[in-house]
Amino acid sequence: MDAVVTCAGVSVPGGAMVSVNYFGTTEFVTALRPALAAAPRARVVLIGSVSGTQPHDPAVVAACLAGEEDKALTLAGRAIAGGRAQQLYPSSKAALAQWARRTAVAEGWADAGIPVNVVAPGIVLTPMSAGLFDDPRMKKIMDKAVPMPLNGYSRPEDIARVVLFLASDANSHITGQVLYVDGGAEATLRGPEDF
Repeated sequence: MDAVVTCAGVSVPGGAMVSVNYFGTTEFVTALRPALAAAPRARVVLIGSVSGTQPHDPAVVAACLAGEEDKALTLAGRAIAGGRAQQLYPSSKAALAQWARRTAVAEGWADAGIPVNVVAPGIVLTPMSAGLFDDPRMKKIMDKAVPMPLNGYSRPEDIARVVLFLASDANSHITGQVLYVDGGAEATLRGPEDF
């Protein structure tokens, strides 16, 4: 096995978002760890999101990181009932980024020669986001939430090139990183004082 790239995701708020975006990804990659360790130069690249830097539900993130899917789903249900459904996608992606950073240097990963990284896109022109562009109100909200001063919205190929590098032999020392491919959104939103 040369590389694992996880790119399945759910964008409609609900339990499936937490189950697929976080647990589906982390459990899949963990199950493949023995095969990855047996490969001469295996790589793991997870697709995150710049939304992982947005307001999220810390309790959902904590339940995810604790491996407590039932609890995370209960908390996701409460977030939806409490009018905070928009926090679930950022919660799932924030948890994924934290898992990757923690896992990348855990026993059996870096010491086995397996880099684990996250590519965190901004807004990508895909079928999943197409409906947002059709609604002028949503487009305005999206542009404010994810400002992309460098070249605007990205295409899938823009993300794929970065994934290809991280999954290639050229990546010899990058692990535990969240690489924002977001046209400057993360830097704009967080500001220079956050470093």
